Amino acid sequence: MAAANLSSSSSPHTLHRSLTNPQPLHPSAFLKPPFHDRKLASVRCQIPKFEPTTSHVTQPTSSSSSSSTIDFLTLCHSLKTTKRKGWVNQGIKGSESIADHMYRMALMALVADDLPGINRERCIKIALVHDIAEAIVGDITPSDGVPKVEKSRLEQAALNEMCEVLGGGKRAEEIKELWREYEDNASLEANLVKDFDKIEMILQALEYETEHDRVLDEFFLSTAGKFQTEIGKSWAAEIIARRNSRLAKKLN
Repeated sequence: MAAANLSSSSSPHTLHRSLTNPQPLHPSAFLKPPFHDRKLASVRCQIPKFEPTTSHVTQPTSSSSSSSTIDFLTLCHSLKTTKRKGWVNQGIKGSESIADHMYRMALMALVADDLPGINRERCIKIALVHDIAEAIVGDITPSDGVPKVEKSRLEQAALNEMCEVLGGGKRAEEIKELWREYEDNASLEANLVKDFDKIEMILQALEYETEHDRVLDEFFLSTAGKFQTEIGKSWAAEIIARRNSRLAKKLN
């Protein structure tokens, strides 16, 4: 899916040098007709600008690289503070952030048994970047009513923006490649990480059910029968068995 065109009138450094904690936009902000041609102007407007000084302009390449990296990492800060929408909609207090979710997925990739043809390091990398665009667009869920194709377009545009902030180059291209691989479910590694995404969600649902004495059926129903790998199916079965045991004890 083609990304939205990005304005080239200002450099990423000018736009993002003094990033603090940009708030993700609600998806509806992008859906005013004709939304298929909308740019990330509204995102850029949320990010504080600064006037470059002479010392900034004359910094050596190594300093410029360090500056771009810190700008990128600062932009990623919102992944730590933005709560996952599904739990917010359920009224879960102190719910997990986007970064919490991605981190445990990366741990899943680290501890999973070896599988033929699966590159463990690539799985970890995919897990760490698969929701990275949500630093700008936020956690878009089915409840937002955003078509899947449009969601992907918005996230691709946001990802391109973030990679501009990073300064482009090898690492930025790798992030784009890993994200697209996951988005398209285009490899065995992507298949497995897609399963980890669902596993992390139902495990979190079980934990919130236990912690808050809730029944969160929708998260289990939405993932039932959708696991692609043997690891995913096995881990899901273990979580479901633990949930069923807990629910049975509550009935007794």
